[in-house]
Amino acid sequence: MVILWIMSAVGLLVVAPLVVVLAHRVIRLALECARYADDILEHGVGISVNVAPVPALVTTRSLVAEVTSHAVGYVGALRRLVG
Repeated sequence: MVILWIMSAVGLLVVAPLVVVLAHRVIRLALECARYADDILEHGVGISVNVAPVPALVTTRSLVAEVTSHAVGYVGALRRLVG
């Protein structure tokens, strides 16, 4: 019966505080991960706002090609007039 009381005291005085300390560490790290996830979400939304106009670059590229072809034709016509 004495051994039961000793083991109960050891469990209460050693194991229980150890479990509480380890649980505190795990919870603290989990909360830190949640803060990192919130930070990633916030900055990810900011990046998506900044890259939203990227599809307009396709239109810009085609318009630049069109202007370039017209400019080449104009320069060719000027050369024929001058030369």
